[in-house]
Amino acid sequence: MVREELGETEADRLRAENAALRARVEALERALSGRSDGRAPGAADDAAARRLLDGAASPRVLDGAAPQGAQNGAAPEAGGDVASEWLPTAVPAVVYWRPDGTVTRWNDAAERVFGWSASEAIGRRLAELVAADPVSAQAVRAFNFDRLENRFTTATSEARTKEGRALVCRWSYAVLRDERDEVSEIAAIVDDASDRRRREQTAHGRYQMLLQLLDNARSNIFIKDAAGRYVFANRTHAQAMQRHIVEIIGRDEFEASILEPEVSEMLVTKEREVISGGKVMQFEEVVPIGGVRHHFFTVKFPIHDERGEPIGLGGIVTEITTLRRTEAERAALQEEIIAAQQAALRELSTPLIPLADRVVAMPLVGAIDGARAELIMETLLAGISSQSAHTAILDITGVRAVDTLVANALTRTARAAQLLGTRVVLTGVRPEVAQTLVTLGVDLAGITTLSTLQSGIAYALRHAGR
Repeated sequence: MVREELGETEADRLRAENAALRARVEALERALSGRSDGRAPGAADDAAARRLLDGAASPRVLDGAAPQGAQNGAAPEAGGDVASEWLPTAVPAVVYWRPDGTVTRWNDAAERVFGWSASEAIGRRLAELVAADPVSAQAVRAFNFDRLENRFTTATSEARTKEGRALVCRWSYAVLRDERDEVSEIAAIVDDASDRRRREQTAHGRYQMLLQLLDNARSNIFIKDAAGRYVFANRTHAQAMQRHIVEIIGRDEFEASILEPEVSEMLVTKEREVISGGKVMQFEEVVPIGGVRHHFFTVKFPIHDERGEPIGLGGIVTEITTLRRTEAERAALQEEIIAAQQAALRELSTPLIPLADRVVAMPLVGAIDGARAELIMETLLAGISSQSAHTAILDITGVRAVDTLVANALTRTARAAQLLGTRVVLTGVRPEVAQTLVTLGVDLAGITTLSTLQSGIAYALRHAGR
């Protein structure tokens, strides 16, 4: 009986300890999940999470004794706060080394992974530090991308920390070249892939971070497979299609779009061209939506697998309707301004001045071409008609040169004025102008010519009563 009671007591104690341990683990998972979701915990939450981490890393054994190192507060791993490594915004481990293996850069996160400080690591060979040479010389030669393409490739290798703990590391690396196109360094982002749960947590955190970045972009961003079915769409694209994101995934453009079928066909035809051509395409397109023309700046590009084969298409579409409308309004306003300026210039170039009752004068300045000659005649005849003028003075003192065109324009204008019963007086005839008119054989019959505008005004006033 006593033996059975003791057994039940022992079982109860073990069940209680297991329950407490499960509660601790669940609390730890909630704390870490909160961090991975991007929430900023307060100081109390941070301290509680660290206590939970310490408890989870150093669990109490059945006989109540703590593992060696836990009693004196030693960290469970070299490198300090483990939780901060799981934050999606945490800086990853970054390592640079030369082709001969000499380390040139080693950040704090690399110290947390491998235990070596930057001062200890820089200048030493990478293989001595981590017991691994993750990128072979052949792999370096095979990495033949321009630096500005920002390409990465990956390698997985076993490694060891400073304390000798075994790791499995994932190296996402790029080969950097100098101005002579020779390899200068290998740069890698290093992830500890040993712990499956940590690996999943890191991947999930980074996925959430990228998803937040894409969802807050004001451009429509999406990815389709080779058959044209959506495999990803950001929030902006889903809102433009008036659907929840989950309603788009797995559907093609005709099934998911709110556009007219012919418009969807136009978009799909362009996407097929991008995939078949294998090149990035940038273009502007006008898409009618609800009877309104919308303007978009579109970038569509093929997505390739590791062998370079196209497996899908990505798109970044930015609406620029407001920009184009603003530009059109600005252009229309500019045209109005130009038209107003031209009208003002026409008025200035053909000023008609009333001098006295039924006497008008038009002083001409500058060069006269065919268009201006027509304007001179039009303005003068309109002024004669509106003023009922009996005398019109054309002053050519400011005309730069008199040639056949100018002479013909003046005589035609004078003849037209005479048909309205108006006497025409041509003033400002300088000696060289008179010689030119004679040489050209211009017929000035019926046109009074005087040397100055003043004499022309006096002449007009003398004959005002006649």
